[in-house]
Amino acid sequence: MARHLITSALPYINGIKHLGNMVGSMLPADVYARYLRRRGHEVLYICATDEHGTPAELAAKEQGLPVAEFCAQAHDAQKAVYDGFALAFDYFGRSSSPENVEITQHFARRLNENGFIEERAIRQVYSPADGRFLPDRYVEGTCPHCGYDKARGDQCENCTRVLDPTDLINPRSAISGSTDLEVRETKHLFLLQSKLQHEVEEWVARHEADWPQLASSIARKWLTEGLHDRAITRDLDWGVPVPADTWPELAAEGKVFYVWFDAPIEYIGATKEWADKDPAARDWKSWWYEADDTVRYTEFMAKDNVPFHTVMFPATELGVREPWKKVDYVKAFNWLTYYGGKFSTSQKRGVFTDQALEILPADYWRYFLIANAPESDDSSFTWEHFTATVNKDLADTLGNFVNRVLSFSKKRFGAEVPAGGEPGEAEARLGEEIARLLAEYEEHMEALQFRKAAAALRALWSAGNSYLEEKAPWLEIKTDQDGAALTLRTAMNLIHLYAVVSEPLIPTTAKAMRAAFALAGDTATWVTPDEAKSLTALPAGTPFTVPPVLFAKLTEDDLAAYKERFGGEPA
Repeated sequence: MARHLITSALPYINGIKHLGNMVGSMLPADVYARYLRRRGHEVLYICATDEHGTPAELAAKEQGLPVAEFCAQAHDAQKAVYDGFALAFDYFGRSSSPENVEITQHFARRLNENGFIEERAIRQVYSPADGRFLPDRYVEGTCPHCGYDKARGDQCENCTRVLDPTDLINPRSAISGSTDLEVRETKHLFLLQSKLQHEVEEWVARHEADWPQLASSIARKWLTEGLHDRAITRDLDWGVPVPADTWPELAAEGKVFYVWFDAPIEYIGATKEWADKDPAARDWKSWWYEADDTVRYTEFMAKDNVPFHTVMFPATELGVREPWKKVDYVKAFNWLTYYGGKFSTSQKRGVFTDQALEILPADYWRYFLIANAPESDDSSFTWEHFTATVNKDLADTLGNFVNRVLSFSKKRFGAEVPAGGEPGEAEARLGEEIARLLAEYEEHMEALQFRKAAAALRALWSAGNSYLEEKAPWLEIKTDQDGAALTLRTAMNLIHLYAVVSEPLIPTTAKAMRAAFALAGDTATWVTPDEAKSLTALPAGTPFTVPPVLFAKLTEDDLAAYKERFGGEPA
């Protein structure tokens, strides 16, 4: 089996993330990692908090905390939410770790030795009102390309163009709002991406045909416009320090590496953090160094992060001139919108992940988000659509099937799987249908087509309901007890199958379904086509219990309460 390295976009340390962030990176990565593990692959799923940059400093200042303490607390708060969503990271690290400092400085030294870093005197925005140089993202103004009036000085989040603060029309300080800005001279390190343009083009050309169109088109757009040399240091108190053995003057001035330079390196740093927890058993370099033939690397991110990981970080890796693993497949997502408007962390618009878990357990959200993942286009979250999906797919199609099968069987045959007669034509048709739908589900999961995978899983659940309606054991039992027992035994085997194959999307519910049966030696991680056709994993006599309601049906009062709390349209 192949070894699979999986990473998702690093959530920024400043604040709990919204549902759009969850579905655009971490959740689909988790679903894919869980699926691969169940199919027998060796998987390493790595993520981390992205902790450097001015927003962290400002948030810490607002809370009256040292920035390191603020980041430690915020990391733990985010990790608690991701645990609540049952995200099964192998390791969730921190970009402020000593491991990331070490590797980032190593990359910088190597880039410098190879002629891809240059020290330049530049003129940078300074705010007298704030008494500091303003990092790019803390200069705001109007984008000269699309006219968006809240563009940041590093990138316009509306059109995704990379910017410099001096490109903005009517610039202002994002800290104080002051428009009294000056441009002063200071020295910084630049990564000479222009010298790596052709190498990056060749690398992208070897991969883009396999990537989703969204990822390849964004990468190609950047390359067509040309790679520009980019400053990779900033005047900040918090960040990976410029190494004094290579740039003593800049180190003495307290320069640190810009967050976009060190954050992608944290994928490697976090893997080393993971390995350092158990160095005798874990080899971090085997995943990242000289690993092209042994590791398949898949990365998950929303479209605004795609340029950094399809062009800019590969340029860094190429410039180091060492055999570091580069991404094989970039799964890019569009945006999940809130009633057609953007989720926004800064403007507190939409549903945030901690709030979601206050309302309903994680599996409600996991299923809905994957079933509506913004893959081919942006998709819209509405409370009406959410409640309808929960009620139809989770409560009615899956939850009701499990409850009525187990409850009816316990009432009429006791708390053991009944024996009944031999499978007949209806069971043979059902087995063929289940095997076909399972193959579709597997095909879509292998292709990382999450909406289609969720639809195939829903079709698997629906097949059980169709079989139950066809056989109608509540009527069958009046004239053919063995036939009714066979029907219920077959349906229970479907429940067990659903528990096994639904785990990537709804792991907590899958565990509850599986725990309903006291099946000795139940270690199956997947279901083979023959097993899907025969539906005999649960033999007669297996004890079972009726679990609590798996999914509560949402009411009109619930819908009204959600809309009152969060609003039914974007602000």
